[in-house]
Amino acid sequence: MKNVLDKLNWRYATKKFDPSKKVSKEDLGTLLEAARMTASSYGLQPYHFFVVEDDKVRATLRKASWDQPQITDSSYLLVLANKPTFDESLVDNFIDNIVDVRGIAKEDLAGYEQMMKGALMGLTDAQKASWTSSQAYIALGNLLTIAAEMGIDTCPMEGFDKAQYNEILGLTEKNLNAAVVLAIGYRSEEDETQHYPKVRYSKENLITHI
Repeated sequence: MKNVLDKLNWRYATKKFDPSKKVSKEDLGTLLEAARMTASSYGLQPYHFFVVEDDKVRATLRKASWDQPQITDSSYLLVLANKPTFDESLVDNFIDNIVDVRGIAKEDLAGYEQMMKGALMGLTDAQKASWTSSQAYIALGNLLTIAAEMGIDTCPMEGFDKAQYNEILGLTEKNLNAAVVLAIGYRSEEDETQHYPKVRYSKENLITHI
Protein backbone atom coordinates (compact mmCIF):
# COMPACT_ATOMS: atom_id res chain seq x y z
CA MET A 1 0.00 0.00 0.00
CA LYS A 2 2.87 2.38 0.74
CA ASN A 3 4.02 1.96 -2.86
CA VAL A 4 0.62 3.13 -4.09
CA LEU A 5 0.81 6.26 -1.94
CA ASP A 6 4.38 6.88 -3.10
CA LYS A 7 3.21 6.72 -6.71
CA LEU A 8 0.33 9.11 -6.03
CA ASN A 9 2.77 11.53 -4.44
CA TRP A 10 5.10 11.13 -7.46
CA ARG A 11 2.44 11.95 -10.05
CA TYR A 12 1.47 15.48 -10.94
CA ALA A 13 -0.32 17.22 -13.78
CA THR A 14 2.58 17.26 -16.22
CA LYS A 15 3.01 20.62 -17.91
CA LYS A 16 5.86 19.70 -20.28
CA PHE A 17 6.16 16.30 -21.90
CA ASP A 18 9.27 14.93 -23.58
CA PRO A 19 8.21 14.24 -27.19
CA SER A 20 11.24 11.98 -27.68
CA LYS A 21 10.02 9.51 -25.04
CA LYS A 22 7.14 7.39 -26.27
CA VAL A 23 4.75 5.31 -24.18
CA SER A 24 4.76 1.82 -25.68
CA LYS A 25 1.73 0.39 -27.45
CA GLU A 26 1.67 -2.36 -24.83
CA ASP A 27 1.49 0.13 -21.96
CA LEU A 28 -1.14 2.13 -23.81
CA GLY A 29 -3.14 -1.06 -24.18
CA THR A 30 -2.92 -1.64 -20.42
CA LEU A 31 -4.21 1.87 -19.72
CA LEU A 32 -7.08 1.48 -22.15
CA GLU A 33 -8.00 -1.85 -20.60
CA ALA A 34 -7.97 -0.18 -17.18
CA ALA A 35 -10.35 2.44 -18.56
CA ARG A 36 -12.59 -0.27 -20.01
CA MET A 37 -12.63 -2.14 -16.69
CA THR A 38 -13.45 0.96 -14.63
CA ALA A 39 -16.59 0.89 -12.53
CA SER A 40 -19.57 2.89 -13.75
CA SER A 41 -23.08 3.41 -12.39
CA TYR A 42 -25.12 0.25 -13.06
CA GLY A 43 -22.18 -0.84 -15.26
CA LEU A 44 -23.69 1.09 -18.18
CA GLN A 45 -20.49 2.83 -19.36
CA PRO A 46 -22.24 5.77 -21.08
CA TYR A 47 -19.10 7.04 -22.77
CA HIS A 48 -16.50 6.35 -25.44
CA PHE A 49 -12.72 6.81 -25.44
CA PHE A 50 -10.80 8.27 -28.37
CA VAL A 51 -7.04 7.84 -28.70
CA VAL A 52 -5.78 10.70 -30.86
CA GLU A 53 -2.43 9.98 -32.48
CA ASP A 54 -2.66 11.81 -35.82
CA ASP A 55 -0.29 14.79 -35.71
CA LYS A 56 -2.47 17.02 -37.88
CA VAL A 57 -5.56 16.35 -35.79
CA ARG A 58 -3.64 16.99 -32.59
CA ALA A 59 -2.29 20.26 -33.97
CA THR A 60 -5.85 21.34 -34.71
CA LEU A 61 -6.98 20.29 -31.24
CA ARG A 62 -4.12 22.26 -29.72
CA LYS A 63 -5.57 25.42 -31.27
CA ALA A 64 -8.85 24.56 -29.57
CA SER A 65 -6.97 24.08 -26.27
CA TRP A 66 -5.48 27.57 -25.92
CA ASP A 67 -2.22 26.34 -27.45
CA GLN A 68 -1.31 24.11 -24.51
CA PRO A 69 1.75 22.03 -25.54
CA GLN A 70 0.61 18.87 -23.75
CA ILE A 71 -1.89 18.32 -26.57
CA THR A 72 0.84 17.72 -29.15
CA ASP A 73 3.93 16.84 -27.08
CA SER A 74 2.54 13.89 -25.12
CA SER A 75 2.73 10.37 -26.52
CA TYR A 76 -1.03 10.05 -26.82
CA LEU A 77 -4.05 12.24 -26.32
CA LEU A 78 -7.04 10.50 -24.84
CA VAL A 79 -10.44 12.17 -25.19
CA LEU A 80 -13.08 10.86 -22.80
CA ALA A 81 -16.45 11.54 -24.40
CA ASN A 82 -19.77 11.15 -22.61
CA LYS A 83 -23.20 10.59 -24.12
CA PRO A 84 -25.01 13.92 -23.63
CA THR A 85 -28.37 12.20 -23.93
CA PHE A 86 -29.70 8.66 -24.25
CA ASP A 87 -32.84 6.58 -24.56
CA GLU A 88 -33.87 3.08 -23.46
CA SER A 89 -31.36 1.51 -25.86
CA LEU A 90 -28.60 2.38 -23.36
CA VAL A 91 -30.14 -0.09 -20.92
CA ASP A 92 -31.31 -2.54 -23.60
CA ASN A 93 -27.82 -2.93 -25.04
CA PHE A 94 -26.37 -3.46 -21.57
CA ILE A 95 -28.93 -6.13 -20.75
CA ASP A 96 -28.15 -7.91 -24.03
CA ASN A 97 -24.47 -7.82 -23.12
CA ILE A 98 -25.14 -9.40 -19.73
CA VAL A 99 -27.17 -12.15 -21.40
CA ASP A 100 -24.35 -12.80 -23.87
CA VAL A 101 -21.49 -12.77 -21.33
CA ARG A 102 -23.17 -14.61 -18.48
CA GLY A 103 -25.38 -16.92 -20.51
CA ILE A 104 -28.54 -16.22 -18.55
CA ALA A 105 -32.11 -15.70 -19.71
CA LYS A 106 -33.12 -12.14 -20.49
CA GLU A 107 -36.35 -12.68 -18.56
CA ASP A 108 -34.31 -13.13 -15.37
CA LEU A 109 -33.05 -9.56 -15.74
CA ALA A 110 -36.45 -7.95 -16.22
CA GLY A 111 -36.52 -6.48 -12.71
CA TYR A 112 -33.01 -5.03 -13.03
CA GLU A 113 -33.87 -3.63 -16.47
CA GLN A 114 -36.99 -1.87 -15.24
CA MET A 115 -35.19 -0.52 -12.18
CA MET A 116 -32.52 1.11 -14.34
CA LYS A 117 -35.03 2.52 -16.81
CA GLY A 118 -37.15 3.83 -13.96
CA ALA A 119 -34.17 5.63 -12.47
CA LEU A 120 -32.73 7.05 -15.71
CA MET A 121 -35.40 7.61 -18.33
CA GLY A 122 -37.15 10.33 -16.34
CA LEU A 123 -34.03 12.49 -16.18
CA THR A 124 -33.96 15.72 -18.13
CA ASP A 125 -31.38 16.08 -20.91
CA ALA A 126 -29.32 18.32 -18.64
CA GLN A 127 -29.39 15.70 -15.89
CA LYS A 128 -28.46 12.95 -18.33
CA ALA A 129 -25.50 14.95 -19.60
CA SER A 130 -24.33 15.67 -16.05
CA TRP A 131 -24.65 12.01 -15.03
CA THR A 132 -22.82 10.60 -18.04
CA SER A 133 -20.05 13.19 -17.69
CA SER A 134 -19.60 12.11 -14.06
CA GLN A 135 -19.19 8.52 -15.23
CA ALA A 136 -16.40 9.57 -17.60
CA TYR A 137 -14.62 11.26 -14.70
CA ILE A 138 -14.66 7.99 -12.74
CA ALA A 139 -12.73 6.44 -15.61
CA LEU A 140 -10.36 9.42 -15.60
CA GLY A 141 -9.56 8.92 -11.92
CA ASN A 142 -8.78 5.26 -12.49
CA LEU A 143 -6.53 6.12 -15.43
CA LEU A 144 -4.55 8.61 -13.35
CA THR A 145 -3.88 6.03 -10.66
CA ILE A 146 -3.01 3.16 -12.99
CA ALA A 147 -0.71 5.38 -15.04
CA ALA A 148 1.10 6.49 -11.88
CA GLU A 149 1.51 2.85 -10.85
CA MET A 150 3.13 2.23 -14.23
CA GLY A 151 5.44 5.24 -13.97
CA ILE A 152 3.64 7.02 -16.80
CA ASP A 153 2.96 10.73 -16.62
CA THR A 154 -0.42 12.27 -17.31
CA CYS A 155 -2.14 15.62 -17.44
CA PRO A 156 -5.94 15.73 -17.08
CA MET A 157 -7.23 18.77 -18.92
CA GLU A 158 -10.48 20.72 -18.95
CA GLY A 159 -8.96 23.77 -20.62
CA PHE A 160 -10.32 23.28 -24.11
CA ASP A 161 -13.26 24.35 -26.24
CA LYS A 162 -15.66 21.42 -26.13
CA ALA A 163 -17.70 22.62 -29.08
CA GLN A 164 -14.58 22.77 -31.25
CA TYR A 165 -13.43 19.34 -30.07
CA ASN A 166 -16.85 17.92 -30.89
CA GLU A 167 -16.66 19.43 -34.38
CA ILE A 168 -13.06 18.41 -35.09
CA LEU A 169 -13.59 14.81 -33.95
CA GLY A 170 -17.12 14.50 -35.34
CA LEU A 171 -18.56 13.67 -31.93
CA THR A 172 -21.94 15.39 -32.10
CA GLU A 173 -23.26 13.14 -34.86
CA LYS A 174 -22.19 10.17 -32.73
CA ASN A 175 -24.21 11.51 -29.78
CA LEU A 176 -20.99 12.15 -27.88
CA ASN A 177 -19.44 15.13 -26.14
CA ALA A 178 -15.81 15.74 -25.18
CA ALA A 179 -15.98 15.67 -21.39
CA VAL A 180 -12.31 15.75 -20.42
CA VAL A 181 -8.92 15.19 -22.05
CA LEU A 182 -5.96 13.18 -20.76
CA ALA A 183 -2.45 13.67 -22.13
CA ILE A 184 -0.27 10.58 -21.63
CA GLY A 185 3.53 10.43 -21.88
CA TYR A 186 6.73 11.09 -19.98
CA ARG A 187 7.71 14.32 -18.26
CA SER A 188 10.40 16.56 -19.64
CA GLU A 189 13.40 17.26 -17.46
CA GLU A 190 12.69 20.93 -18.15
CA ASP A 191 9.30 20.78 -16.45
CA GLU A 192 9.99 22.65 -13.22
CA THR A 193 6.58 21.81 -11.75
CA GLN A 194 7.69 18.21 -11.14
CA HIS A 195 9.86 19.50 -8.31
CA TYR A 196 7.13 21.42 -6.54
CA PRO A 197 5.98 19.92 -3.21
CA LYS A 198 2.54 18.40 -3.58
CA VAL A 199 -0.15 20.61 -2.07
CA ARG A 200 -3.13 18.86 -0.49
CA TYR A 201 -5.31 19.66 2.51
CA SER A 202 -4.45 17.77 5.69
CA LYS A 203 -6.47 14.72 6.72
CA GLU A 204 -7.88 16.76 9.59
CA ASN A 205 -9.26 19.35 7.16
CA LEU A 206 -10.48 16.89 4.57
CA ILE A 207 -11.73 13.80 6.42
CA THR A 208 -14.36 13.44 9.14
CA HIS A 209 -15.04 10.13 10.89
CA ILE A 210 -18.62 9.74 12.08
